This record gives sequence, C-alpha cells and structure tokens, in this order.
Amino acid sequence: MKKIICPNCHTAFTVDEADYAAILSQVKNAEFNSELEQRIDIMKRQLMAEQELKNTKAKSDFEKFISEKEKELVSKESDIRTLQGKIDNIEKLKQSELQQELAKKDIEIARLKADSEIASQKAVNSQSALRQEYEAKLKLAQEQVEYYKDMKIRLSTKMIGESLEVHCSTIYEQTMRSLMPSAYFEKDNDASGGSKGDFIFRDFADDGTEYISIMFEMKNEADTTATKHKNEDFFKKLDDDRRSKNCEYAVLVSLLEPESELYNGGIVDVSYRYDKMYVIRPQFFTPIISLLVQTSKKSLEYKRLLAFEREKSVDVRKFEEELADFKDKFGRNYRLASEKFKTAIEEIDKSILHLTKIKESLIGSENNLRLANDKAESLSINKLTKNSPLLLAQFKEAGKK
Repeated sequence: MKKIICPNCHTAFTVDEADYAAILSQVKNAEFNSELEQRIDIMKRQLMAEQELKNTKAKSDFEKFISEKEKELVSKESDIRTLQGKIDNIEKLKQSELQQELAKKDIEIARLKADSEIASQKAVNSQSALRQEYEAKLKLAQEQVEYYKDMKIRLSTKMIGESLEVHCSTIYEQTMRSLMPSAYFEKDNDASGGSKGDFIFRDFADDGTEYISIMFEMKNEADTTATKHKNEDFFKKLDDDRRSKNCEYAVLVSLLEPESELYNGGIVDVSYRYDKMYVIRPQFFTPIISLLVQTSKKSLEYKRLLAFEREKSVDVRKFEEELADFKDKFGRNYRLASEKFKTAIEEIDKSILHLTKIKESLIGSENNLRLANDKAESLSINKLTKNSPLLLAQFKEAGKK
C-alpha cells in the first residue's frame, strides 16, 4: 500500500499498487496529451509563419519583378516612340525635300514650256511671214509669166543659136552675183561618178554653214530635130547627179516640149517623181534661185529652232531621269528604315511574349503557394491521426477532460 496526500485538502489516503499505477498512467497521459497539443500548436504556428513569410517574400519578389519588367516595357515603349519620331522626321524631311525638288522641277518645266511656246509662236510668225513673202513672190512671178510668154518665140530661137548654158550663166552674173557675193555658181566638171550636171549653185550663212545647194541641168533642141525628147527623160540622171554631188535641190532648165501648157505655165514641182526637183523655162531661172534661197534661209531658222527644242527635250529627259533616280534612292532608304522598324517591333513582341510567360509562371507559383496555404489551414487533429486510431482516441479523451 502506498500513502498519497491530496494537494487540495491535504488529506492522506492509501492506495494499492493497481490504483497507483492507474493514477500514474492517467497523469502521464494528461501530460503527454498536453505536451502533444502544445507541440502541434507550435508546429502549426511555425508552419503558418513560414508560409506567410514565403508568401510575403514571393509576393514582394513578384511585385519587384513585375515592376522591373513594367519599367523595361515603358523604356521599350519610349524607345519605340523615339524611333517612330525619328522615322516620322525622316519621312517629313524626305517629303519636304522631294516637294522642294519637285517644285523646282515644276518651275523649270513651266519655264521650258514657256520658252517652247515662245519659240513655237516665233516659228508660227516666221511661217506666216514666209507664206506672205512667198505669195508676194509667186504673184510677181505670175505677173511675169505673160510677159515672158510673149518673148517665148524670140528666146527659143536665140537659145538654139546660143547655148542655153551660156545664157543662164550670163543672166546669173548680171542679176544674182551682186546680190549674193558669197554664193558659188560654177560648171560641174567632176565626172568621177560617171556623170555630171551643168551647173552647181551653193550659198552659205554668216557662220559659214551651207544652207542651200542646187544642181542645174539645161536642155534645148531645135524644131527640126527628128527625135523629140521629153523633160521626164532627164529626171533620173538629174536626180543621180544631185545625190552624187550632195545637192539639196535639182532644177531642170528646159526648152523641151514647147507646146506644153504645164511647163509653159511657170515653175513645175515634180517632187512626186523625184525628191526636191523642179522644171522651169529659162525666164524663171533667177526667180527659182531667189525662191529656194529664201525658203532655205527660213528652213535654216527652223533647223536652229529644232536644235534648240531638241536640247530642251534632252534637258527634260535628264530631269526625268534624275527624278526617277531620286525616287528610286528615296524608296530604297524608306524600305530599309521600314525593315529596321519592323525588326524592332518583332523584338519588342518577343520580349512581351517572354514577359507574359514569366508572369504566367509566377501566377502558377502563387497558385501553388495558395494551395499549400489552404492545405496548412485545413490541417486538423483528425487528419493528423487518420491512420493512428490509438493516438486519435487519446486526443479525444484529452479533449473530453
């Protein structure tokens, strides 16, 4: 038997071994349960504190990471705006330069058009003056036709006895030499090509440029000649002589076909048969020279105007080529800038995609932490002792007490 004193009433009482063992077991179980409960509570608080600390650190790191990436994104957006501004400035500068260049070219084109219109007007005026002069000379020639017709028989008789070539040469020396002192009028003595004409006439501008040349052929025959020739029998030879001696015009001075109203009517243009060829009677020898000289002088002015217009045309083509070259270079630079801008946008898109993936990973980590926290919050005695019935019974017993 063992003696035990009550701690409250201080009464002593005795218990046997079995009762003592039972009481001791109860005391041990109560102390174990109390200690276990304390340890569980401490572990729970530590786990919650650690979890909260991890959550706080993870959240802080996430916020810091997001803040840094947002700053990088803002910096990238600023770089994009800066790059876009530079590209806009380049485009505005190029557009301004192009507009200025086009304005200059438009002014140049307008000036060239004005010059062309002035030159065209001058040409029209010159043509009108030439037409009036030609009509006046033609009228004068027609007035002389009747007079020379009256002299036909006398002249024809004279031409038979006197060479027609000598007659034309004499007329030229008497009437034309003093009017055109620099002109050339001589016999064609060059038969190296197998044929030659009778006379060659050439005249020159003040700068020495030859502006007119005429190959003359003189033909006559007596009324008693058995075989009568026609003017057209000599057209081909005259044309060949003109071409071989590099003459612009060909003139047949003829007394053939004396009854022909066509040839007796004045200057006959046979260019429909052979280029720049005329048939005349002797009385039109000096008029045909004067007419062709005046026409060629006017054509010389037209040639100069034509050369001037061609030079202007060359200038316009040069401007068009320069403008096309400028457009090509500008387009090439613009394409390069666009490609670089596109590359920069693609790199930014890649960075945004990468940041999005990191954000998704962090969100996934936060979800895992939340799940862990939920599991810690749902931790209970029942779950801890689920597979230990004895420990569960002890907890229940301790809970009852």
